[in-house]
Amino acid sequence: MGGKTQGEELREVKRTCPSCGPEPGGEEKKGRGNPISVQLFPPELVEHIISFLPVRDVVALGQTCHYFHEVCDAEGLWRRICRRLSPRLREQGSGVRPWKRAAILNYTKGLYFQAFGGRRRCLSKSVAPLLAHGYRRFLPTKDHVFILDYVGTLFFLKNALVSSTLGQIQWKRACRYVVLCRGAKDFASDPRCDTVYRKYLYVLATREQPGMVGTTGSQACDCVEVYLQSSGQRVFKMTFHHSMSFKQIVLVGQETHRALLLLTEEGKIYSLVVNETQLDQPRSYTVQLALRKVSCCLPHLRVTFMASNQSSTLYITDQGGVYFEVHTPGVYRDLFGTLQAFDPLDQQMPIALSLPAKILFCALGYNHLGLVDEFGRIFMQGNNRYGQLGTGDKMDRGEPTQVHYLQCPIALWCGLNHSLVLSQGLDCSKELLGCGCGAGGRLPGWPKGSASFVKLHVKVPLCACSLCSTRECLYMLSSHDIEHCPAYRDLPPSKAVGSPEPSLGTGAPQDPGGAARACEEYLNQIHSCPTLQDRMEKMKEIVGWMPLMAAQKDFFWEALDMLQRAAGGVASGPSTPES
Repeated sequence: MGGKTQGEELREVKRTCPSCGPEPGGEEKKGRGNPISVQLFPPELVEHIISFLPVRDVVALGQTCHYFHEVCDAEGLWRRICRRLSPRLREQGSGVRPWKRAAILNYTKGLYFQAFGGRRRCLSKSVAPLLAHGYRRFLPTKDHVFILDYVGTLFFLKNALVSSTLGQIQWKRACRYVVLCRGAKDFASDPRCDTVYRKYLYVLATREQPGMVGTTGSQACDCVEVYLQSSGQRVFKMTFHHSMSFKQIVLVGQETHRALLLLTEEGKIYSLVVNETQLDQPRSYTVQLALRKVSCCLPHLRVTFMASNQSSTLYITDQGGVYFEVHTPGVYRDLFGTLQAFDPLDQQMPIALSLPAKILFCALGYNHLGLVDEFGRIFMQGNNRYGQLGTGDKMDRGEPTQVHYLQCPIALWCGLNHSLVLSQGLDCSKELLGCGCGAGGRLPGWPKGSASFVKLHVKVPLCACSLCSTRECLYMLSSHDIEHCPAYRDLPPSKAVGSPEPSLGTGAPQDPGGAARACEEYLNQIHSCPTLQDRMEKMKEIVGWMPLMAAQKDFFWEALDMLQRAAGGVASGPSTPES
C-alpha cells in the first residue's frame, strides 16, 4: 500500500510556534506535508518528552521561545525530571519552586578534590550518595569527609583501598559512603586548619524524645551527638529542653576545655564546655548551658552566623555588623596590631569592627580574616607575613582593608597562611584565585606563593559554591540552589570614590585613584544593563551621583534625553549589547 508509517509522519511534523514563527525555508520545501505546530500536542505529552532531556538542555530549550519557556518552567516537568534523577526522593522539599529546586540541586551536586602531592594533580570527583538531596555543606576530617544534604541527612564518605581497572590496589579518597545520621541541622569539628586534630564530629540534630510521665506522645528536642570520625561510632550525646531550638554549632578552644557555641533561631548564643579527652569514657555527667557574653552585654543584637578558630570567634548580625572574641594575646596582636584593648581576664568581651557597609559572609583563618560586604567588596585584616591578605605587600593590617582588584566573590576561605577566593567571570565560568604561602602545593601553579590574588591552575566545576583546603587536598563543593542566589547591590559613587566631593568650581578630585575606581564601577553598571534605553537611564542616574556643577548636570541630562528620544524613534525593539 502507498500509506506512510508512523515514523515518517512524525518526521514530517514541523516544530513551529507562533512566538518563533515557521521554520526558515519551509515554503520552498515540497513533498513533506503541511507544517504542524507543536502546540497541537497535548501538554502532558510534550512535558513527558522533554523530561528525558538532560537538565542543561531543558534550560537551553526554555530560552528559545515563549512557548517552550512556559513548558520548561512548569513544575510538572520538573517533577518528572526530579523523579528520574532521584527516584528514592519521597518529597520535593521547600521553596517557591520546590520541584525545580530539587531537580537542579540533585543535578548539580558533587564534591571535587585535587591532591597537592603525588603524580596525579587533576580534579577528581567523590562518590555521590544516591539518597542525598543536594549538598548543603561539607567538612573534611583526618581520614574521611562528611556531607550534609538539604533534608538533614549526614553522609560519611570513606577513604578506602579499591581495585583499579588494571587490577592494582590503590588508595582512593571518598569512594564509599554510609548514612551517619538523619535529622541533622549542622555539624562541626576541631576548628584548626590541620585535619589531624579533627578526632570527633559534633552533630546538632533534632530527635524525638518520649513525653513526661502522665503525658502521651513524644516531643522533638534538639541535641548534640558526638561521633568518632574514624569509625562513625557515637560516643556522647547531650539533649536540650524542647523549648530551645538551635540552628548552628561551632567549636572553640583546646581539647581539654572545648567550648561549644550554639546559635538559637532567635539570634542568641549559648555555650557549654566539655573535655574531649574524656568523651570516650562510658559515663554520664551534666554540663551547664549558659548565655554567651555577647548576648548578655548586647541583648538587642540578633546574630545570624558564627565562625571560629581555636582562639577566636566572629559573629555577624542581621544588620550586617561584625563582632569579635579573641582569647589569646598573640592572635589579638596579629589581628589588631596592638594589645592596648586586650583584657586577659575578660576574653569573651565582644569587639565591634568598624566597617563601611553591611557584611554578608566571612572567612576566619588562624590569624587573619576576610569579609565580603553587600556591594561585593572584599576586606582583609590581620597577619600578612606570607601575603595571605592579597594586598600586594606583606604588611600586617590592623583594620579591614579593601582588596580593590577583586569583587563579587562566590566564596571566600582563609587558612593558616593563605587565602582562596572563588569567583565567576562574565561568561559564567568559575575560577579559583589564591594568595599567600604556596609551600606544599597549596597554591597550584604558584609554588613560591604570591602577595596578590592570582589565578590557580585548577579546573573549577561550573556550579562550584564553596571550598576548603587542607594540608593534603583542595576540596570544592558543587551545588546550585535557585532559592539562595547571592545578589550584590550597585555601589553608590560616594562609597566608590572614597574621598569627599570637591567644592564647586574645583577641578579634579583630591583622590585620582578613587575617582578612577568610581568611573570603572560606573562603566560596569552601564555594561550590565540589557538594553540601550536602560543604559541611558543608568547614565542619567550616574550623572546625578557625580560631583558636577548644576549647569553641567543639566547639560548632560538634556543631551541624554535627546539621544534617548532619537534612539527610541529609530528602533522600537530592544537593542543588542553591541549597539
